[in-house]
Amino acid sequence: MTAAPPELVTLRDFLRYAVSRFRAARLAHGHGATTAEDEAAFIVLEGLHLPIDRLDPWLDARLTGPERDRLSDLIEARIATRKPACYLLNRAYIQGVPFYVDERVIVPRSFIGEMLMGGLFEDDSLPDAPPADEVTRVLDLCTGSGCLAILAARIFPNAHIDATDLSSDALAVARINVDEHELGERIRLVESDLFSALKGEKYDLILTNPPYVTAAEVAAFPPEYASEPKMAHLGGADGMDLVRRILKDAKKHLAPGGGLLCEIGLGREIIEADYPDTPFLWLDTEESDGEVFWVGRGDL
Repeated sequence: MTAAPPELVTLRDFLRYAVSRFRAARLAHGHGATTAEDEAAFIVLEGLHLPIDRLDPWLDARLTGPERDRLSDLIEARIATRKPACYLLNRAYIQGVPFYVDERVIVPRSFIGEMLMGGLFEDDSLPDAPPADEVTRVLDLCTGSGCLAILAARIFPNAHIDATDLSSDALAVARINVDEHELGERIRLVESDLFSALKGEKYDLILTNPPYVTAAEVAAFPPEYASEPKMAHLGGADGMDLVRRILKDAKKHLAPGGGLLCEIGLGREIIEADYPDTPFLWLDTEESDGEVFWVGRGDL
C-alpha cells in the first residue's frame, strides 16, 4: 500500500495530483477516457464508489485516511503498471451503463454502444432497418465483455440475443456481466469462431465490433493497449481480415429485412475498394467519422 502524501486532503487535491503525475509519466489514454483529466476523474470517483457523472459536488470533500490511501494506491498503480484504469477498478461504462472488466477482455469502448443508446433505431437513420420493437433475434459477434449484447437487450425489448466469442476467457467475463444485469434468460453466450457454431441460425440484426487493428499497429502498441488481449485487436496485415469474413457470411444468417451494423475503425477506404458495389451507409458519432457501417441483407 502506498501512503498518501499528507498534503493531499480533499478530492480536488487528489484530482490535481493525479493529472500532474499522469502527464509527467506520459501515459497513453483511450480506454473510456481520452485525457489525463478524464482518467483522473474516473479513478477518484469510481475508486471512492461515487457517481461518475458529477465531479463538482465532491471536489472539496475531505477524505478519510483509508480513502486517501486507496486513491494513492490507484494513482501509483496506474503509473507503475501502465494498465488502463478500468482494469485497476474492474469497471467500465458505456453511456453510463456499468460493466465488469478485467484483463481477459478488451476495455469496452464501442461507437456502436453510443449509437444504440443514442436512438439509432428510433429516428429512421437506417434505411429498411426493422423497428426496435419488431426485432426478435440479435447476434453480437465478437462480444468480448458482453457489453453490446447487454445494451441491445435494453434497446430491443422483445429480442433474444446470441453473443459469440472465440475466447472462452472473454465469455467468462461476459457471463459475469449478463448475470449482473439479470439478462440470463435473454442472452445466450456461445463460443464460436464468428458464425461457425451458428449453422442455420438467422437474425433480424447482427452487431459486431470485431478486431480491426493492423499487425504493424499492434506491434507498436503502448503498454496500456498491449495489456489488452492481442486477439481482441489483431485484424491482420490491413486490419480487415475478420471484417471480410463477416461480410462473406452475414447474409446467410440474416432474416429478410435484417441488416449488419459493424465497427471497423479507420478501414473505410479499404472496405470500399474491396466492395465497390456494396452501398454501405457510413455512420458518425461526436468522436468518430465513418468508422461504423450499416448494410441491409439485400445489399450483401
